[in-house]
Amino acid sequence: MASSGKTYSGKEVAVHNSRESCWIIVHGKVYDVTDFLDDHPGGSKIILKYAGKDATAEYDPIHPPDAITTNLKPEKHLGSVDLTTVEKVEVKITDEERARQERIAARPPLSEILNLHDFEAIAKYTMPEKAWAYYSSAADDEITNRENHAAFHRIWFRPRILKDVTKVNWSTTILGHKSSMPLYITATALGKLGHPDGELNLTRAAAKHGVIQMIPTLASCSFDEIMDAAAPGQVQFFQLYVNKDREITKRIVRHAEQRGIKGLFITVDAPQLGRREKDMRQKFEAEDPSEVSKADQGGVDRSQGAARAISSFIDPGLNWSDMAWFKSITKMPLILKGVQCWEDALEAYDIGLSGVVLSNHGGRQLDFARSGLEVLVEVTTKLKEKRGLSFPNEKFQLFVDGGVRRATDVMKAVALGATAVGVGRPFLYAYSSYGPEGIDQALQILHDEFEMNMRLLGARNIKEVVPEMVDSSNIHLHIVSVPSDNLYESNYERLQGARLREIKNKL
Repeated sequence: MASSGKTYSGKEVAVHNSRESCWIIVHGKVYDVTDFLDDHPGGSKIILKYAGKDATAEYDPIHPPDAITTNLKPEKHLGSVDLTTVEKVEVKITDEERARQERIAARPPLSEILNLHDFEAIAKYTMPEKAWAYYSSAADDEITNRENHAAFHRIWFRPRILKDVTKVNWSTTILGHKSSMPLYITATALGKLGHPDGELNLTRAAAKHGVIQMIPTLASCSFDEIMDAAAPGQVQFFQLYVNKDREITKRIVRHAEQRGIKGLFITVDAPQLGRREKDMRQKFEAEDPSEVSKADQGGVDRSQGAARAISSFIDPGLNWSDMAWFKSITKMPLILKGVQCWEDALEAYDIGLSGVVLSNHGGRQLDFARSGLEVLVEVTTKLKEKRGLSFPNEKFQLFVDGGVRRATDVMKAVALGATAVGVGRPFLYAYSSYGPEGIDQALQILHDEFEMNMRLLGARNIKEVVPEMVDSSNIHLHIVSVPSDNLYESNYERLQGARLREIKNKL
């Protein structure tokens, strides 16, 4: 709520265009961000660029809808603006943007996109650089990011023959809800970086293809906007970053339950954000050198790019004792997202949670954390030994995410005991490169791959995809010779080190 009902003219706002007095317009509302300049996680330059102007176009893709109202004191919400009087910000088409538009025009037709790798290859060349850096970046040396995919290469199939596979069925149930495939669209932040409709692309595609979408806390679209876009009866999960202010968390959780969310996935692998250096370099390039030096003197780290700009509220104090509190405020199934060893999976089972996602946050947190697939093998072995559990298990479900590019990757995880697998980046790349038709095609490709590979494996339904159908004996060996995955490796963008700034020749 604005603290004033006043409506300003564009000229009145425009005079507040300096570091000493900085007002901006977002969605027709006027905000005084003068005192926030030095605290803005994305640096002050980007705000000062829009001082006295309408910043909505820049703000929308990289901020959850309520970011400005949450971070600014009520008295800084000045009122509304008459948008007819606001001078439009002149958008200058740079040479880089012109070249990107030419690359977009040169995309192959969607019919030539044959697999999920292809979407990534096209997205790499057609997305804005800042967006690509945020989606593709991972922690430190990006070893875990690459290992997530490589781990699937250490699992080999043991197909069965002479089964009647005229009809095959790869549908399943996840937390008791039907899914056309043993996968779900996992939570990924800032969907509008890749397309103006952001997460709504995923919502609509999930309904069309009968899969479940996990809505992220840090979506570009509002939670209610996503829920309102869902088809009648569409099942959705919610991924929760726990706020330091438990009252805010309680309000979010209860609202999610009231809106019909069927599972609460609590992220537990991000007490502090990992260093994603591709993203960080974008931040440096967008910042004025003098502003960087001022920030350095202040001792505040604002170098973490888009990721840091949206996550400062996350509570590093979250611990096991909080789980009883969560049980007291909701009846939704509770799943821990980001479990990385069997001991924590066992603890989650013992305190009565509904499951765990074996995940390292897409390789974006602790580098050299093991892949979810490797942890899956460990968890199923130890929980059978310690508690007599077999998997898949309806009462305690195991999920895996990270590195999935083929239906065969999903089938390997299912054979090893996973109920379903989360897929994130590939779907972002699909709609970032081809819009809603891209995500539609991506899901259809996976359907087609499931049908073919179920037949080739000799499994007529998901229950027949069993441990005996895979050889996982090499999963714990981190150096083992397997054929190169040329598609994946050609898409991977090598990390760049520090470089000299461009030097202009005086001659």
